[in-house]
Amino acid sequence: MNPVLIIGCGDIGVRVASRLAPTAVTGVVKSAPSAERLRALGIEVVQRDLDASSTALELPVQGRQVYYFAPPPPHGELDTRVARVCAAWLGDELPARVVYISTSAVYGDCAGAWIDETAPLRPGTARGRRRLDAESRWLRWSRQTGVAVVLLRVPGIYACDRLPAKRLRAGLPVLAATESPFTNRIHAEDLAQACILAMQRGAAGVAYNVSDGQPTTMTDYFNRVAERLHLPRPPVLDREAAREALSASMWSFLSESKRLDNRRMLEQLGIHLQYPHLAAGLAACEGDDP
Repeated sequence: MNPVLIIGCGDIGVRVASRLAPTAVTGVVKSAPSAERLRALGIEVVQRDLDASSTALELPVQGRQVYYFAPPPPHGELDTRVARVCAAWLGDELPARVVYISTSAVYGDCAGAWIDETAPLRPGTARGRRRLDAESRWLRWSRQTGVAVVLLRVPGIYACDRLPAKRLRAGLPVLAATESPFTNRIHAEDLAQACILAMQRGAAGVAYNVSDGQPTTMTDYFNRVAERLHLPRPPVLDREAAREALSASMWSFLSESKRLDNRRMLEQLGIHLQYPHLAAGLAACEGDDP
């Protein structure tokens, strides 16, 4: 198997790396603490700041399978980090293949409808537009270089150590169930497996919805996590009151409703989900203290 480069090697990157052993894996991170964490796990490290345009990127990319997990910048509507990477990788030293984690926010608000990967891309938020910009840049780069790029459109990620415990303990409110949008999710371990299968089996230039295919409302999600953590259910607000009380970031999630069809992922990548619905994922946390 080709050696692997994981750009933005955080939680999902570490989960991918652990599944690839003994394949040689190099993780690219920005901070010294992140670098030390990877070294402690036996992962080779390269420290780079993807925003530092004054210095050469210089990543060990030749012939590698590249997983690009780095997020876009937090502001604006362009992913300048992906732009810099694509501009640097136009010479003779090219990766073997790229898997890019995008987001289901590229679809925008779909009024709760079931959608597959052929749905129009109409992001309604800046974070969605940054991801769509990145998708477009990767596809253009793929056409220029001939290197296959696979896109994964990912909704909310959860795991035993990725539950909204802090939010629930703070007693932050949620929308009334009748007003709450549909949200989608994927367990972090299933996402890691989907990334590896996308590298192995994903079609060049194709996007895959990576979801467990069992959407519920956001309010239902918070209530069920509260029950798992033995915490009170969050207080409920109507939409008008919630708009005043919730952060702009949270409101951006509440402004979109969709249900992701995951059949392309199941059929083409051949994944068997370890956690096919939220109940299974939460049940696996029994005995833990998230």
